[in-house]
Amino acid sequence: MVEIENTYSEAFDGICSRVIITAHDKEILQRAAYDATSTPGTVIGRVEGGIEGWLDKDETPDHRNGAILQFWYGKEDIEKFKVELSYRIRQDILVKPFTALFDASVDPAGKIDMMKNVGHCGDGYEWIENRYGREMIIVPIAIPDFKIESTVGYMRGVMGANFWYMCNSREAVMEAGKKALDAIGKVEGAIAPFDICSAASKPETNYPWIGPTTNHPYCPSLKEKLDRESKVPDNVKYIPEIVINGLNIDTVKKAMKTGIEALSDVEGVVKVSAGNYGGQLGDHKIYLKDL
Repeated sequence: MVEIENTYSEAFDGICSRVIITAHDKEILQRAAYDATSTPGTVIGRVEGGIEGWLDKDETPDHRNGAILQFWYGKEDIEKFKVELSYRIRQDILVKPFTALFDASVDPAGKIDMMKNVGHCGDGYEWIENRYGREMIIVPIAIPDFKIESTVGYMRGVMGANFWYMCNSREAVMEAGKKALDAIGKVEGAIAPFDICSAASKPETNYPWIGPTTNHPYCPSLKEKLDRESKVPDNVKYIPEIVINGLNIDTVKKAMKTGIEALSDVEGVVKVSAGNYGGQLGDHKIYLKDL
């Protein structure tokens, strides 16, 4: 059994919109889902996203193949979030042929009117009608037509929870990471926005205009140079990180536990740890031993 370090992950409160996107074509659906949830992230003051899961035709409002996406922002700035969310929808979903977007919020704290920043892409020719039992904005475009629910909810959840799995081989990095991501993908309400992340970061930086920079004590290539400052165990060559956002703290804990269990028997995984900053930054502490 893999060693679990007696430490904790810090996590943060954030705001989130959860939506369903659908498309006529599975390949287009995948492109829209992956494009809309790719970089940038909240560490540089932008929205980050992830794919919660894929839906069959009988699970979506318009009975087409779909995906559940989450979009997150780390600050209580709803106006900024609205604009950033609209960029993702306009640039990555609306432009894909035969796509639609529906609200999938759970007990939302509020609603975002999608007309101002998305509907008006129709240049004033857009209209509203009831379809699929929902109030939809129809945005006339060259491949008719993009459809989006007139309001999308936003919720308050937990973001930035994480665990590290320390490995002695490249094979372990990939096999364990894929197993963890597959397991997390089955937890409703959770996403892993950065998949297998190779760049653990810290808040202190010599280059503040970049944002968070490398967590140097945990860089294996710096072990000899840093000497006693290095925190890389002797038998570890790689320290990947998996970050988790979720609709509530229980969902986040479940996803962390599920992910850790999934990789715990992979040969080459030496130890599981987590990133924290002495409890000074996060709103939540999630202890690995408790999981």
